Amino acid sequence: MNGGGPFFEPVPGVTPGPVTTDPAHPFVPNGVGKQPTFRIADLTNPNLMPWVKEHMKKENDEVINGKKTGFTPHSSCQIAGVPMFMGYGGGNPIIFLQTPEEVWMIFSGDMQVRRVYMDQPHSANLKPSWYGESVGHYEGDTLVVDTIGLNDKTVADIYRTPHTDKMHVVERWRMVDNGEGMESVFTVEDPGAFYRPWTAMRRYRRVQYDDIPEIVCAENNQQFDYLVPVAKTPDF
Repeated sequence: MNGGGPFFEPVPGVTPGPVTTDPAHPFVPNGVGKQPTFRIADLTNPNLMPWVKEHMKKENDEVINGKKTGFTPHSSCQIAGVPMFMGYGGGNPIIFLQTPEEVWMIFSGDMQVRRVYMDQPHSANLKPSWYGESVGHYEGDTLVVDTIGLNDKTVADIYRTPHTDKMHVVERWRMVDNGEGMESVFTVEDPGAFYRPWTAMRRYRRVQYDDIPEIVCAENNQQFDYLVPVAKTPDF
């Protein structure tokens, strides 16, 4: 809902907030009558640890110098993880399926699915995975989702911010605007990448979506900066 392509908004009055655009390299989205640009992260953010800044400076320099593109993981059919799942947008809605035991969030762009297991504790001794383990419960009209067990192969946001497998994300989803919108306010904690937990917000419009099409991400995609996933052995 925030225009200019999806991004994480700061929550008014809450600091620190998310990584934002470098003022020296303003982001220009498609469809505004100007030459579009890629997102360049503002590395003056004091919440980023030195190794994170070093990694992102290399990424920034390569994008600025035209050595690579600044697309999101979805551009190369990679897994989003959390909270990057909320960094996707455009014409591909997120579909919610609810049962008393689980809530599924399906990104229709390439059928990535998050599973939130309701009213139960986290598992012991989790092995890190792409989406980790999400458990949830309702507080009034707000769905609270707690995610741990994430691997370090994903990025935290659309600025390609790296993180460790210690990342912990808590989201609070609720309907807004008389049911015509959805808002997620979330906090990201990672003592290996950020000095302090940071909080951001993502907002969505409600759309009428009568069917879930099957979309193949890799088909004719020419932007494989991170290498298209390839199976080395048959799975049957």
